[in-house]
Amino acid sequence: MLSHISGGPPHQTVEFVATLARARQQRGLTQSALGARLGLPQSHISKIESGRTDLRLSSLIELARQLDLELVLVPRKFLPAIRSIIARPSEGSGSVGEDTTKYLYRLGSR
Repeated sequence: MLSHISGGPPHQTVEFVATLARARQQRGLTQSALGARLGLPQSHISKIESGRTDLRLSSLIELARQLDLELVLVPRKFLPAIRSIIARPSEGSGSVGEDTTKYLYRLGSR
């Protein structure tokens, strides 16, 4: 059985759903407004953001798109290259920075 079903959500799941909630808030959407866009009740959005429900892949993709995010699967061997792209300096800033609002789940270091 999956650990998030049997013994609470694993750390990555907590980060993932927190990222969803943050993206919703940054776009000025309430749970009710997001639910209306998706045809879901506010209570279901609350369950998603608290990690108390599992989503079908199709639902997760639509939720991400409503938040102007995109799900992308990346082969592990390409993670170092992806991390270096993410960590590049912002244009014109001259310093390392990133706009994390566009990432559904930011790659962490292992």
